Parts: sequence; C-alpha cells; structure tokens
Amino acid sequence: MTAVNNRKGSSDAIAASDVAAIGCLERAIAGGQHWYIALLEAIALWSSTEETFDGRNYRYLIAGEAFDWLLLAERLCSAVDGLLPDSEKTSLLFQGKPPLKLSREEFSRLIGGSKYRQYLNYFYGITVEEALILAVQDEVRKERRTRGYTDDRDAADEVYRRIYGATRDTLLQRFKQGKGYSRARSMSLIMLKEFTYWLFRYRLQNCDSTRVASDTKKALKRLSAMGFYHPWEAGR
Repeated sequence: MTAVNNRKGSSDAIAASDVAAIGCLERAIAGGQHWYIALLEAIALWSSTEETFDGRNYRYLIAGEAFDWLLLAERLCSAVDGLLPDSEKTSLLFQGKPPLKLSREEFSRLIGGSKYRQYLNYFYGITVEEALILAVQDEVRKERRTRGYTDDRDAADEVYRRIYGATRDTLLQRFKQGKGYSRARSMSLIMLKEFTYWLFRYRLQNCDSTRVASDTKKALKRLSAMGFYHPWEAGR
C-alpha cells in the first residue's frame, strides 16, 4: 500500500487510497451531497485498518474482525471539519446519533458489505458486550443494596464471575498472555476494546447457546435504555 504525506500539512504518511477518500468526501460535500451520505461513501473507500495521525494511534479494525466505524467517522470528520454542521457532527461523534434515517440495507450498501459485517462484529462483540457488563453490574449492585452491603470493592469480581466464570484480573491475564502483551496493569483504549472483544469470543466458546441468547437480550435491553443509536437510525 502506497503512503503519502497528508495534504493538510501533517508529517504523518497515510495511504494514497485514504487521501483519495478524503478528497471524495470534500468534493461530495462541496457539490451539495448530504455530508452524512458522503461520509459513509468515504468510509467505503477507506483502506487502512490502523494509522498514526497527529500523534494519535487509530485502530479501526479490532482483532482483525470488528470495525469501529465511529472512530473512522471521527477521523474523516476531522479532515473536513470546516465543511460540517457542528451540531450534527457533535451529535454523531459524541452521542452516536446520525443526522439522517436510513434503512439497514442503505447503510450496508453505502459503506460496503464487508465493512457492514465487520460493523456487526463490533456491535455484538464490543458494544453489546459492554452493555452486558453494565446490566449485570446493575443487578449485582441492586442485590447488594437489598442485602444492606455498602462496600462495592469486590463487586466487579462478582460481575465477571457471573458472566465469564472468573474474575476480571484472571481473564485479563489470560487475554494478555494469549496476545503476548505485557502483564503491566495499564491498558490503552485500543487494548481495552481488544479485551472486550476477547471476552465476547470467550463467552461464546464457554457458555451454552441458551445462556448466550439470554445475555444478549439482556444487553440489548440495556442499550435501548441508554438511548443507543445504530448508524442508520436518526433521532427518535
């Protein structure tokens, strides 16, 4: 893959195809196309799965399977920042709320079938998994309050034991060992997303299908309560 210097003045080198994607995004918006449609089409053109830009590391594909579409949307929005309506951009990037309502099929067509399938991997493997942890955390805290417990220091261990059958520290060490990562306690946001996706795969492999379906339903209910938006759903 050929890399070139970013034309906005950064010393970082990015793939030529990604420069072209940014150019297409700029031209489409300047030509009157709705910025969100142009953004999704630029996502389809984007080829890099990871890059370092302005001193920040972006990993768009977690574990080679899960596409963090909103992170790429943030990257592309920053490249054409002056062309976008601030309120709509902020709603998308900080609340996940798209400015347009699309069908699921339209979204898949605009970003491409492969990226759409990878988005679903991210949704179920990271977004839903995070919601499951929150849902069980709510259950544990409610039970503890009912029993009169005020100390939540070991509540996290109980949450992870209920879902995965082991404490978070135990699971984290298994994850790091399997990935060849340092045993140091600090974790980057990228590593945390990798760990969450690893937990999802671990749960699929170690829980029966009925339990997996029940947990997924619980997590989806928690997401709905949080006001989650799919990228094809406009504000409700």
